[in-house]
Amino acid sequence: MTHIINIVILALLMALSGCARSGPHPYQSISIQSRNPERAIQFARQAAELIETDPIKAEQLLRESLSLDLYCGPAHNNLGVILLNRNDLYQAAAEFEWARKLMPGQDDPRVNLAITLERAGFVDDAINELISARETSKHSLEIAQPLAWMQLRYDKTNQDTPEMLRLIAIRSIDAQWQAWAIDSLSRMK
Repeated sequence: MTHIINIVILALLMALSGCARSGPHPYQSISIQSRNPERAIQFARQAAELIETDPIKAEQLLRESLSLDLYCGPAHNNLGVILLNRNDLYQAAAEFEWARKLMPGQDDPRVNLAITLERAGFVDDAINELISARETSKHSLEIAQPLAWMQLRYDKTNQDTPEMLRLIAIRSIDAQWQAWAIDSLSRMK
């Protein structure tokens, strides 16, 4: 019996040592000298152009970007989009959290996180994330559209919902969003 336990322990130690040599993990801490933020942004931009047409290549570029600079917010956000499209909600949410912290003035990570939370069934958290984002971007169409949509879909409207619907009806360049907002406003009266 002791012999079997020793073999199991030895196998675990070998596996662990193999993991340590398997190369750097994109979220592994790297030294300031080895960071390359400019190159990371280049990879992130290339990946952004490929997300719709070649998500596998885009993911490779984004992971390379993060290996060059862990603090590249756009790479985290776009990797989150790929993971969300793949329905890997937990990992997508983690990437959007990174992006949200690294890009505090940007709406995209917060909207993407809210969409992820809504898909995962955390509707109240999703709506609260968008309400919080709207506090700093009151006239953001990018925030108003998903927030108003979620509020109406889940019957969680508030006093700001009509204002957001008017914003969508007036400022959206998408005819479907405009029609939806106008119809929704007429139903609220």
